[in-house]
Amino acid sequence: MKTTEDHLVTGRRNALKILGLGSAALFTGGFRDVSSAHSITQDTLQKPPVGLSPVKIKSVKAIGTAPGGSNLVIVKVETTEPGLYGVGCATFTQRAEAVVTAINKYMPDFCIGRDADNIEDMWHAFYVSSYWRNGPVLNNALSGLDQALWDIKAKRANMPLYQLLGGKCRFAVDCYTHASGPTPEAVADKVQQFIEQGFRHVRIQLGAYGSVGTLGSKPDFKNAAFGMPNDSFMDDKAYARAVPAMFEVVRKRCGEEVELMHDIHERSQPMDVINMCRQLEQYRPFAIEDPLSPENRSWWKQLRESTSVPFMMGELFNNINEFVDPMVNHYFDYIRLHVSEIGGITPAMKVARLGEWFNVKTAWHGPGDTSPIGHAAQAHMDLAAWNFGIQETVAFSDKVREVFPGAPTMENGYLFVNEVPGHGADINEKEAAKYPINNNAGNWTVRKRDGTIITP
Repeated sequence: MKTTEDHLVTGRRNALKILGLGSAALFTGGFRDVSSAHSITQDTLQKPPVGLSPVKIKSVKAIGTAPGGSNLVIVKVETTEPGLYGVGCATFTQRAEAVVTAINKYMPDFCIGRDADNIEDMWHAFYVSSYWRNGPVLNNALSGLDQALWDIKAKRANMPLYQLLGGKCRFAVDCYTHASGPTPEAVADKVQQFIEQGFRHVRIQLGAYGSVGTLGSKPDFKNAAFGMPNDSFMDDKAYARAVPAMFEVVRKRCGEEVELMHDIHERSQPMDVINMCRQLEQYRPFAIEDPLSPENRSWWKQLRESTSVPFMMGELFNNINEFVDPMVNHYFDYIRLHVSEIGGITPAMKVARLGEWFNVKTAWHGPGDTSPIGHAAQAHMDLAAWNFGIQETVAFSDKVREVFPGAPTMENGYLFVNEVPGHGADINEKEAAKYPINNNAGNWTVRKRDGTIITP
């Protein structure tokens, strides 16, 4: 058995061997290598990687257009490399002109001259540059910039964007579409049509979201001339009774294979949601969307413990930190966020990656007031996120496709990206100019029978 003294002797011998090897290195070029490492200059450190020259932002501007009726806002970023530019979605359709102003008045001074490659640094710098964080106007402006920069980076790499996000986890993006009608039977007819088109997931609604204006008696506030003439009415009790009846009809007519979804749109009271979802369990919904308003977040624990129905949530969140506690506590099953509202691809991918640890899947908000450029960016994230769940989609008209060449395409219920460098979608400014934006964003005011506002 070796003594402590033996171990010390062995340690000294090993140390001498190492020193000997180091001395030999001085005479075999090792010393020169160390010396050259210490002679690196600041100019050497600033040299770009081989094959990539520095690219700066030369200009940034907003492009507003409404070819499909909804106000859409696009950010276009041009660089010092001739012909290299990127585009991103900054659409806040209800306050489109405010976003255009934020982009055109504040973003050029912030962006011009910055390195187009440093997306993470630029995102954080712009996020705090106004001191007051969040808000859909500035977040949408930031999203347009962020998506445009990712478009540029992928074009520089000569790859589709999903490659820079980790590569494909699936061959295409499975989507759901929307079926509505005045009666459960009419809804079932629409669902059957979508099944025949290849869709495996369909969201079902009676009339408008929350059956606004389609159920219940005439509102008393209209008779009292309270509010504005175009304010909408919702009978929340009639709605809570009608949704389970709709599910029953559609499930019987369309079978068990189709995945059915429904959007409460945050308009019902928590206990009404709990009671309704308990009734829906027998119809095995794929997910119930936006069951609670942000003001009722303290109800999430009770809602989750009261029913086994899966939930999608987050469409109205505009701060990525709002997702942390619900995801950690498994309050919802799908991340339902509006990508441009929280600031673009950079924060959305962080939320998606966080979801992996808590078995929460992605379900980005994809309505008609997300531009085809926004849909393209989301589709690339869908391809690259292992915990992808489902994607909302819309049908782009020929008019919209003329304004947005390269928009994703739909086949058999799957969304396919344009397999070119970048996110693949672009904007034709000449065509876009034919459809200017306006302040007519619709009226989101919904009231109870006595005129009380219902929060979406």
